[in-house]
Amino acid sequence: MTDTTSFWASWELFRDAALAGTFAGAILGALGVYVLIRRMVFLSAALSQAASLGVAAAFWAQVQGAPPWLATPTLGALGGTLLATALAGIPVRSGRRDGLLGAIYLVGAAGTLAIGTKIVQELQDIESLLFGSGVAVLPEDFQIIAWLALVLGLVQLWLHRGLLHVSLDRDGARVQRLPVRFLDFVLVLSLATAVSVSTRLLGALPVFAFMVLPALAALDLAQNPQQALVLSALFGAAAGLGGYWLAFAASLPVGAAQTLIAALLVAVVRVARVVGERALAWQAHRAHALLEHQAHEHGPDCGHESVTHGDHFDYLVDGHLHHPHDGHCDDHGTQ
Repeated sequence: MTDTTSFWASWELFRDAALAGTFAGAILGALGVYVLIRRMVFLSAALSQAASLGVAAAFWAQVQGAPPWLATPTLGALGGTLLATALAGIPVRSGRRDGLLGAIYLVGAAGTLAIGTKIVQELQDIESLLFGSGVAVLPEDFQIIAWLALVLGLVQLWLHRGLLHVSLDRDGARVQRLPVRFLDFVLVLSLATAVSVSTRLLGALPVFAFMVLPALAALDLAQNPQQALVLSALFGAAAGLGGYWLAFAASLPVGAAQTLIAALLVAVVRVARVVGERALAWQAHRAHALLEHQAHEHGPDCGHESVTHGDHFDYLVDGHLHHPHDGHCDDHGTQ
């Protein structure tokens, strides 16, 4: 059987994990549009690492005897992202915001590695927190990410116009008396929740990739921000599901495969855009040249070489044979 056939034949074995990646990719992809528009890429990276630190801390707390119902990985991830969000909101001098976010990212990554050395249980492997395994998703975990995607999707449908307005023109939103602080709170809470839950299931690497790469491709392709939200969600879902197929076919880690699929989408969209722009430019050039040639009067002294073509003369223009008659020119092909 081909890899694709084998993949679908084994679907029941990892259906929950694959669909969890699909839903996470979709919601993180949509939220990623705001991340790029607001230039919050460093914040998203810091949140993903803070979430992984929260997960590792919860596992370590369980090892130390904390009640499992209190030190759950999901609560740990949520606590890590909320703490990182609060720290990122501390006022700092102009130009030092990126430094603060970088510090949060580094502390999250280093703390995850440090705590990971104290975790010995196989399912709590630190590499899965950082790079994503995405293969041990329990049915209850899948239900959490499915409900989260539904709730955040409905929030997006309800508030996307206001969120986009605030993201694109904050001063204009204030002039129009939009609830700017409320919309900021909704966006940050949505990011923190989506990042914490997704990092718990997939790992920090694919979560960060889902927040950046699908939105990058969508903004390249879309004609307006609303289209970008839809396209980014679709691209994120495709990367989430396609990553499982690539991991299955090429024996790669799921998180790395999802990131590679998302990066491939960016490359395909970027190449398609460049090719399309050049094709449109060439067509415009040809149309302009044809108009010029239509207005040009060919003759013995027009500056173009005359070429015998059958029973008449054509004039060679940019490699094309132009035949003037009845006030216009026909293109008789190339020489």
